[in-house]
Amino acid sequence: MSRLIKSNYSNVAQLKDLMTAPPMTAAQHAEVMRKRIALRRMVEEARELKQACGAQFDKR
Repeated sequence: MSRLIKSNYSNVAQLKDLMTAPPMTAAQHAEVMRKRIALRRMVEEARELKQACGAQFDKR
C-alpha cells in the first residue's frame, strides 16, 4: 500500500520572514497541537472503520 509522502518543500515562506517573525505564544501552540491531535484521531478512526468494513466483507 502506498502512503502519502509529506513534502518538505510546500512552505514557500522566505527565511528572513521566518527568522524575524515573533515566536508563537503558548496559547497559539496549544491550539495548533489540539488541531493536529484532532486530525490524527480522525485519520485513525477512518482507518479503523475502513479495516472493520474490509473485515466484514472478508467473512463471507
